[in-house]
Amino acid sequence: MNIAVCVKQTPDTTTRVKVGDDHKAIVEDGITWIINPYDEFAIEEALQLTEKHGGEVTIITLGPDRADKTIREALAMGAHQAIRINADSIPDDPMVTAKALVDVLKDGSYDLIFAGKQAIDDDHSQMPSLLAQALDLPCATFVVNLEVEGTTATAKREIEGGHEMVTFSLPAVVGAHRHLNEPRYRTLKGIMQAKKKKIEVREANLAQGQIVVEKLSYPPAKSEGKLYENGADAVPEVVRELRDVAKVI
Repeated sequence: MNIAVCVKQTPDTTTRVKVGDDHKAIVEDGITWIINPYDEFAIEEALQLTEKHGGEVTIITLGPDRADKTIREALAMGAHQAIRINADSIPDDPMVTAKALVDVLKDGSYDLIFAGKQAIDDDHSQMPSLLAQALDLPCATFVVNLEVEGTTATAKREIEGGHEMVTFSLPAVVGAHRHLNEPRYRTLKGIMQAKKKKIEVREANLAQGQIVVEKLSYPPAKSEGKLYENGADAVPEVVRELRDVAKVI
């Protein structure tokens, strides 16, 4: 199988994000960058499929030079080759990113195209659907289980309150959710091999974005908690606060 995995470099989940002076972007100095966690599930699933059916996994990402670190991590997991679409920054409009990825994907004759169901930084949760629409391919998102037999795939999707089973023909686009698998650790051997693998760099031809960030701001500060120290005697007061002040009951 010839499989592509679209990945994004995102700030580590433990990063304390600082908003820039212009309030339109975050301050990137000091940020630890990682593979978007949902993309790791996508990489692992692609690797497992090629281990079962044969083939290669190609990592594709859009970003500046620093994204090479993230690509090397994916290669260390076992991906076979990688393409970075060179861009100074990640576009605010996901459609712009999708079009740049499609320009590469359409030349690859991929049986499956994976991506994480969403990126943890902007949370658009649109990329798998945008890629499928642009490539005119079937799409299954929020996938927690995937079975491939020949040119047919069956996916178990997580939906509100339950699961949905869908069957579709390949080629197709799949958005990976957690619980799809357990991403493997990078071994020392894999890390050393990844250093030797070439990352193909292509220049981006980015379209004009239609989404513009007007303002970034911090969430409102949480109010201080209230302590009740009278044991069972405080229950009526707690209930009143929950009902009349917090209005949660």
